[in-house]
Amino acid sequence: MVKLRLQRTGTKADPHYRIVAADIRSPRDGRFIEAVGHFHPTASAVKQSDFNEEKTLAWLGKGAQPTDTVLALLKKNGIWSKYKG
Repeated sequence: MVKLRLQRTGTKADPHYRIVAADIRSPRDGRFIEAVGHFHPTASAVKQSDFNEEKTLAWLGKGAQPTDTVLALLKKNGIWSKYKG
């Protein structure tokens, strides 16, 4: 089963996350299939997350399940409504 989830990068005081499509058996920061976006929680800008919309919709169409955090980010960016609508 494939999940869309966060992969932590960055330093201890400044976390950054990649949004990746990964097998559920892979470790959090381990092997992934494809990166579909970025999330910067400490950024002061309005847009903290950035998705490649085509790749994200393609993975959702193939049956990838987003984690709770990624689902919230998808809803915030309007990609989830495009997938469901």
